[in-house]
Amino acid sequence: MSRVITLLHLNEFSLMSLLDIVILAIIIYQLLLLIRGTRNVQMLIGIVFMIIMYFITGSGGIIELKTVHNVLGYILFYIPLAIIVLFQNPIRRALISLGRNPLSRLNITAEEKKSLDEIVLAAASMASKRIGALIILEKSVGLRNFAETGILLDANISYDLLMNIFSPNTPLHDGAVIIGEGKIKAASCYLPLTLNPELSKDFGTRHRAGIGITEETDALAIIISEERGVISLACEGRILEDLDAKGLKELLLEHLQTRPEKVKRRESEIMETADEA
Repeated sequence: MSRVITLLHLNEFSLMSLLDIVILAIIIYQLLLLIRGTRNVQMLIGIVFMIIMYFITGSGGIIELKTVHNVLGYILFYIPLAIIVLFQNPIRRALISLGRNPLSRLNITAEEKKSLDEIVLAAASMASKRIGALIILEKSVGLRNFAETGILLDANISYDLLMNIFSPNTPLHDGAVIIGEGKIKAASCYLPLTLNPELSKDFGTRHRAGIGITEETDALAIIISEERGVISLACEGRILEDLDAKGLKELLLEHLQTRPEKVKRRESEIMETADEA
C-alpha cells in the first residue's frame, strides 16, 4: 500500500493539488463539449492515435519500428501548430466563453422585447412573401469589423425599416443586417462563409454566411430563404430550420438571456415536432 501511495505521489497530495485537478478537468470537459458532434472529434482521435503509435514504436516499445517512429516524431513536432489551425473555431469559442460574464444577460428589458417583436414580425412577413434576408443579432462579441464592411445606419429597430432594407431590387437588400445595442448598426454587410463540409448542399450563400458568423462569434443569425419561404436560426455553428414566429421568438429570448439548457431543450422540442409533421 505504501508503495502505491509513493508511486502515485499521494503523500504529496494537498488541497491545492485537488483544486489543480478540478480546474484542469473542467477545462478538458469544456473543450470536449465544444468539439462534441463535429468533425474535430475524428481529427482529435487521429492525433491521439499517432501519439500512441509514436510511443509504442520507439526504443523499448511494444513494437520497435525505427522509421515509423522517426517519421511520426517529425509529424508530431508540428502538431501544436496544426491543432491551432484545425481547431481555431473551438479555441475561439472557448476563449469567448471564458471572457463572457454569466450574469450579464439574465434578463432583457421591455425595450429589447419590443425590438425582438419587430424583428420576428419582419422575419415572418418576409418568409410569407418569400423575401430573402439575413439578420445578425450581436451578443457579447462585438461585430464592428463586420458592420464596417456594409453601410452604417445606426437606426432604430423597426418592422418597416427591415422590410424596406430587404425589399428586392433595393440598394441594401444584398448582404446582412447587423443589429446590436438596440440599433440597426449596418446593412449590406459581408460575413465569413462556413467551410463545414457536412452541411446540406441545398444551403446557399445566405445560409452559409449566417452559419459562418455564428462559428466565429456568439451572434445569432436569422435566415429567411427566398426559395422556400422558411425561417431558420443559426447559433454556434448549428442551424435550426422551419421555425414559425412563435418558435423563433422563444428561441431568441432563451438565447439572449443566456440559458443554454432551456435553449437546447426548446430546440429538441422543435426538432421533434418537425419530425412528427
